[in-house]
Amino acid sequence: MNLIYDPWPWYISGPLIALVMFLLLMVGKSFGMSSNLRTLCTICGAGNTSDFFKFDWKAQKWNLVVVFGAIIGGFIGAHFLSNDLAVAIHPDTIETLNTLGFESAGTSYLPTELFDVAVFSNLKGLLILAVGGLLVGFGARYAGGCTSGHAISGLSNLQWPSLIAVLGFFIGGLTMIHLIFPLIF
Repeated sequence: MNLIYDPWPWYISGPLIALVMFLLLMVGKSFGMSSNLRTLCTICGAGNTSDFFKFDWKAQKWNLVVVFGAIIGGFIGAHFLSNDLAVAIHPDTIETLNTLGFESAGTSYLPTELFDVAVFSNLKGLLILAVGGLLVGFGARYAGGCTSGHAISGLSNLQWPSLIAVLGFFIGGLTMIHLIFPLIF
């Protein structure tokens, strides 16, 4: 196996995630990405207009390092450790996505029809991104965390609300992709 170009297998990356979670538990921290948006808004002064943003953001500095590490790691992985950005998905799925207008299906991780700069000149694309972002933000706030926080941190802490949230995420995702997504495209 060529570790520079192949994805790391589960038996390497899984225990590394478990190790990070163990270390966070030992120091009394919990992992999650959506809480970082609250921290960034607080740093920018949102606490002046809303009580939700009035908290000690300095206690969350460590979590901002996780976000920047994920961004930097993703960049390094995509630009220096990958030789092929094509996604290994089933040909039937590629065909279905092509019929829905996603010509980039199977050739990139993010569909360029949604995540290209050209989307800002397309009203339908802008509306999809805005409504999707609003729903994801509302859902993360309503659920008390995002998918990474509940699925990785909450489940590793054996938290019942996290199990319910993760089940809701999966049910919502399956409903979206099989029922709502074909109606949008």
